[in-house]
Amino acid sequence: MTVFVLRRTIGLIPLLVGVSIILFCLLQSIPGGPIAVYLDNPYITAKDIALLRHQFGLDQPLYVQYLRWFGAYAAGHWGVSYASGQPVAMLIAGRVPATLLLMGTSFALALAFALTAGVYSALRQYSAADYGITVVAFLGISMPVFWFGLMLQLVFAVHFGWLPVAGFGGGSWVDTVRHLVLPSAALAMFTAGRWSRYTRAGVLDVLRQDYIRTARAKGLSQRRVVSHHALRNSLIPVVTVVALDLAALVSGAVVTETVFAWPGMGNLLIQSIRNADYPTLLAILMLSSFAIVVANLAADVFYSLLDPRIVYR
Repeated sequence: MTVFVLRRTIGLIPLLVGVSIILFCLLQSIPGGPIAVYLDNPYITAKDIALLRHQFGLDQPLYVQYLRWFGAYAAGHWGVSYASGQPVAMLIAGRVPATLLLMGTSFALALAFALTAGVYSALRQYSAADYGITVVAFLGISMPVFWFGLMLQLVFAVHFGWLPVAGFGGGSWVDTVRHLVLPSAALAMFTAGRWSRYTRAGVLDVLRQDYIRTARAKGLSQRRVVSHHALRNSLIPVVTVVALDLAALVSGAVVTETVFAWPGMGNLLIQSIRNADYPTLLAILMLSSFAIVVANLAADVFYSLLDPRIVYR
């Protein structure tokens, strides 16, 4: 396993380099390029623009610009935000805790619902509960996260007044939790329905296997059969789709943070797009790509933990 993880980690390096090249070229091709934020300023002359291009190294060949940027990024020097004048690394570091809190809570809620509802739905196939869970799951799959977030705000914040409409909360941890409820519920619903369907399908498939019949013939209880034999083997496709859905979770967090004014990286990304803040955009997109790649590596590791028959060489 150690050799496999090490080999896969080394294999991630060219993948991340390729992703960085694509992102760098895409952002370079935006109208105005990295200095687009300065072009609309009536007080900046053509001479000033030429000086800025020279200071930022934009008058050099594209591959030279990329090598300089990638070397600095790998060393932790992510540049300075054009919009705020703050170091990008410091700007992102201030937003990461809020994003991790939102995504971590949403992930836990979605996974808890998916496992509980999926297993129960499989064990009560074609029952009223199964149909009810199916309806809820398809609602979660089909509803846009921004619309569902707005509906939660309208019902629980505006109509009933039970929870805050938006923001992070600046008081105690209780205040933060109250502000966290609605955005985490909206983001969790975005993936919980999909994951619950995979869990149900996986459990149904495993329950038909011969070793499950053998376990029941040995007199094991239903709870032990499901928890020790059926659930672990049925989670392999769920782990796969969870890892692949991390990209959707990241994009959903961007929308959710914007709707609920949550001060995380998603909100910062939208602000950077509006302000054409090139260094901040590039840093956030690279971090998101890195997180998705690492999640897929973690999924491969979890495969062998769930099923000892899977051996990596």
